[in-house]
Amino acid sequence: MKNIAIILAAGIGKRVGNPLPKQFIELKGKPLILYSLEAFQAHPAIDKIIVVTHADYLDHTKKLIDKKHYSKIAKIIVGGKERYHSSIAAIEACDKIIDKENLNLIFHDAARPLISDTIITKVIECLKQYSAVDTAVPTTDTILIVDKDLNIKEIPDRSMLFNSQTPQAFKYTIIKEAYALALKDPDFTTADDCKTVKKYLPDIHIHVVLGDTQNMKLTNPEDITIFEKIIRNR
Repeated sequence: MKNIAIILAAGIGKRVGNPLPKQFIELKGKPLILYSLEAFQAHPAIDKIIVVTHADYLDHTKKLIDKKHYSKIAKIIVGGKERYHSSIAAIEACDKIIDKENLNLIFHDAARPLISDTIITKVIECLKQYSAVDTAVPTTDTILIVDKDLNIKEIPDRSMLFNSQTPQAFKYTIIKEAYALALKDPDFTTADDCKTVKKYLPDIHIHVVLGDTQNMKLTNPEDITIFEKIIRNR
């Protein structure tokens, strides 16, 4: 079985208050994207890596990444406006691989720099039994479902609620089929690969492996300080 990691780095959200997209912000002197790349480069079960970046930052991404150092990088490609466009671009980049029946795609957000070797291993091991895998942690907050007027409609049982992370991983044939069906739907929209599989291939079981709280996504300015403290203590 061949495992290809897909590093999703095409977002241009700038909520962290930096002129560069967050995946290029430096933490302890190193761009965020390189932390994820190093984790997948070092993992023995990862065969190749595809980096998906924004068209405006393609040259910037190529300059950051030394292919001699990151020997597993197969391609650096351009994504799209929405996250799912980037996922589709990565899937299409794998279309010419001959043995697609024995191919796993492991999607990871570049804005989650503290992905651990343990999580990557658990995801890959889980793919031996399941065709689709998500990474998640139990939610620690009470979640409210409200109506349009902000009146509480329902308070779900917290023990059944998880916060999704990445990696999200799939057999190539499954994620390929899910998006092929999705693109035929004129009302299709999604921000999540597992959601696409769940909607268009409802008979496919998506198994959850436990992530960890450090595998958080850099979203707001205060997250930078949190990440730097974690990195300093590693």
